[in-house]
Amino acid sequence: MAKIIVTDKMASNGIEYLKSKGFEVDTPFGISPEELAKIIDQYDAIIVRSATKVKGDVLANAKNLKVAGRAGNGVDNIDVQECTRRGITVVNTPDGNTMAAAELTIALIFAVFRNVPQAYHAAKNRDFRRNRFIGEELDGKTAGIIGLGKIGSVVARKLQGVGMKVIGYDPYITDERIQSLGIRRAEILDDLLKVSDVITIHIPKTPESKNLIGARELALCKKGVRIVNVARGGMIDEKALYDAIVSGHVAGAALDVLEVEPNFTKAPGEQDFWNPLLDLDQVIFTPHLGASTKEASLNCSLGVAKNVEAVLNGELVAAVNMPPITGDLDELRPYISLGEKLGAIYYQAEQERVEKIEITYSGDLVDKPTKPITLAVIKGFLSVVSQDEVNYVNAQLKLAEMGVELVESKSSQLEKYTNLITVKFYRKSNAISVSGTVFAVDTIRIVDFFGYTLDFEPTRHVLALQNVDIPGIIGKVGTLLGQNNINIAAMQWSRSPRSNNKAVSFVSVDSDVPPELLDQLRAIDGILKVSKLSF
Repeated sequence: MAKIIVTDKMASNGIEYLKSKGFEVDTPFGISPEELAKIIDQYDAIIVRSATKVKGDVLANAKNLKVAGRAGNGVDNIDVQECTRRGITVVNTPDGNTMAAAELTIALIFAVFRNVPQAYHAAKNRDFRRNRFIGEELDGKTAGIIGLGKIGSVVARKLQGVGMKVIGYDPYITDERIQSLGIRRAEILDDLLKVSDVITIHIPKTPESKNLIGARELALCKKGVRIVNVARGGMIDEKALYDAIVSGHVAGAALDVLEVEPNFTKAPGEQDFWNPLLDLDQVIFTPHLGASTKEASLNCSLGVAKNVEAVLNGELVAAVNMPPITGDLDELRPYISLGEKLGAIYYQAEQERVEKIEITYSGDLVDKPTKPITLAVIKGFLSVVSQDEVNYVNAQLKLAEMGVELVESKSSQLEKYTNLITVKFYRKSNAISVSGTVFAVDTIRIVDFFGYTLDFEPTRHVLALQNVDIPGIIGKVGTLLGQNNINIAAMQWSRSPRSNNKAVSFVSVDSDVPPELLDQLRAIDGILKVSKLSF
């Protein structure tokens, strides 16, 4: 059974879930980077929060690592690019802390407009001069939201609920999504900056988003604007923000994150951290509390555990280092399963090197996101011949390294089936193809095998026989299998449509067929080829 190491403290429900599934789970919370690098080769999976860095020597020594899981959203502590190169799937829990981060954002907006922390500290020190803390109401004001993903969308909805006007900037969100949120779109960031009374950030930390809000952007803002950031530090130029607050152009800020953050476990007397913004009464700080709720902790722990389990079981998940999966993944799963089976057929039945793979999606599949299915086809194709592990993350990269061209196309023209996946393998001599479809209740069928029409369910043990179309072949095959105690579960056969006196048979059997029996089948007069297929 696979071994998993959890290096940062997280809710126990995820750990217990993994143990209940039979995984061996070690929990050396707070392990040093040096020690982790020494032992990481023992593990198939690592789960972290924000403290552990999955980079450098850790990855260099991670010879058996298949998945790195982040119990939370941001993955800036994981070298995603290097993980992809090594075929390591990176998963996170982007939904686990959605409500926690959104609600903290709302709390900080209220707090920065009404000076709640400042008034609290004054009152605790028996200073009740309330005129110092006159605030402003949110009703009727404009909130500018940068990033309209899961968290940003929840924030938009909640701020509308308190009577605010909302404008959003997100170049990747469709007009339909904007309309469904009932907000106004800012075509460029500058348009949002100029009209907002409060600006809140909800985008990932990337090289492009570093110092997204700098001196220029702050100068464009309305005088008296407030800035809120519960996402990631480094997206606001902190010196520029300091200067803008001191000058009076920015009325205040509420920050849960900083570019450089303190140690969150040290006592006050042990801290050597400082930031000039701490000197300003107009700035509210919280110690990176965005995901710090009981509910988020439980959601993230169980969510990352299930994602790690799925990867270790060879299932497709919405990974960080995969192309984005749109649509309903559960709806796509039977097509993904079919795609992997179609890809796996070729090198189990043929030996000639493939130069190009063409995948054609027809019928209902035209309107579905097919990228995950394509990855499944490639994964199935390579898994048969690759000495290294092939997964959904590294499959396309490995195919390119082999020099195999990949072509995808879609066609709405389809008569016999409601959906069809056709995988065509181009080689120097010719091109051959396999096709399959998904019927109701997720029933998978192979309907074309190298030009032979059939209707066959791919099972664990299958024999594909190509033979001369003469009487007695099927009987001889059945007899020989029976004599060797191999039970036939199902059988399909088809004649060549080109009338070349050839036929093909797919025989599903209940157990594996040993090599010596395969040789006996090949020795039957009229048998041209016998291939053992495993699905």
